[in-house]
Amino acid sequence: MKRTFSTPFFTLNPKAYLYGKESLELALYADTLANELDIDVFFTAQHVDIVTIKQATSRLIVTAQHIDPIKPGRGMGHILPESVKNAGAEATFLNHAEHPLTLAELTKAVERANDVGLITIVCADSLKDAEIIAYLEPDIMVCEQTELIGTGKTADAQYMRDTNNMIKAISPNTQVLQAAGISTPDDVSKAIQSGAGGTGGTSGIVCADDPKAVLFTMLQALKKGA
Repeated sequence: MKRTFSTPFFTLNPKAYLYGKESLELALYADTLANELDIDVFFTAQHVDIVTIKQATSRLIVTAQHIDPIKPGRGMGHILPESVKNAGAEATFLNHAEHPLTLAELTKAVERANDVGLITIVCADSLKDAEIIAYLEPDIMVCEQTELIGTGKTADAQYMRDTNNMIKAISPNTQVLQAAGISTPDDVSKAIQSGAGGTGGTSGIVCADDPKAVLFTMLQALKKGA
């Protein structure tokens, strides 16, 4: 059974910028803010850090950065969905621009995530891509234009509205995450005002001089927009 989550939500995605002690430290702070502000925060962790972060936090939705569409048995070197779930993850990203999948692979990966009870957060990098993927009915769709990732530039308001409306028309229960280039509280507000169910950030937070301070201001903006 999948964990439920509320909107607006936030994804904190350290990718490979943080691991081990540093990742845990940021996760602990994010967990504190999630509890204080009553916001659901998805925290993506390196697979080897999932157990540690899950055991140390109470509110975070600990999230794998990827799973592979395999079942117990053969699959040397691949990420088994059951192992991720057993480690404490409650969600997984799929088809990120830095780890793209073919449509066939993505379809199977969504099915396997559903089998084991992982929330599916699936990425799309264009309107056409988003339209096709929406038919897989993921729990969350990330509408990131690949060229904006890590630039500090967000998608324009029209793109956000168009993707929000199109996805909802195809899969009404799918929440939309607008996150490319999010680096300021104003960016957070802009994403939520577009009608998105959530937003999030990576480099705008983890590469800042004071990541905790940036995260705090972003979550405050998210709470105000709720």
